[in-house]
Amino acid sequence: MQSGKTILIVDDDRELADGLRMVLEKQGFRVILAHDGHQAKQTVYNQRPDLMILDMMMPRMGGYPVLEHFKDKPDAPPIIMITANEGSRHKAYAEYLGVIDYLRKPFPMERLLEAVGKAFAEEKPAEPKAE
Repeated sequence: MQSGKTILIVDDDRELADGLRMVLEKQGFRVILAHDGHQAKQTVYNQRPDLMILDMMMPRMGGYPVLEHFKDKPDAPPIIMITANEGSRHKAYAEYLGVIDYLRKPFPMERLLEAVGKAFAEEKPAEPKAE
C-alpha cells in the first residue's frame, strides 16, 4: 500500500470508524475521522484527503447529500461508499453519483483494502516533465 496518502472515514458508528482507522493506519495511511456529512464536507475543503470512505446512513446529513455535493467538483476526492443497506437502487444511485466502489456491511477488511488499493492504483500518473 502507498503511504503518505490521507483517507477520510465518514461514519457515525464510532466503533467501526475507529476499527477502520486502525487497519488503514497499519497500512501506512494518514486517517481523518468525521461522523456526519456536514463534518465530511468541511474536512474535505480544509484538509484535502486523497480518498473518502463514506457511510450512506448517518444522522444530520447522510452519504447521498455528500455525494450530490461533490458530484461535479473536479477537486473532490474519490469516494468509496459503505452501507448496511441491501437495495440495488441505492447502489445504482451511488454509482450514478460517482462512487468508485460500494461495499455492503459487514465486509471483510481485505475487501476494503482491495478497494482502497484500487482507488490509489487508478490515480492519474503525474505528467512527465519536458526536458
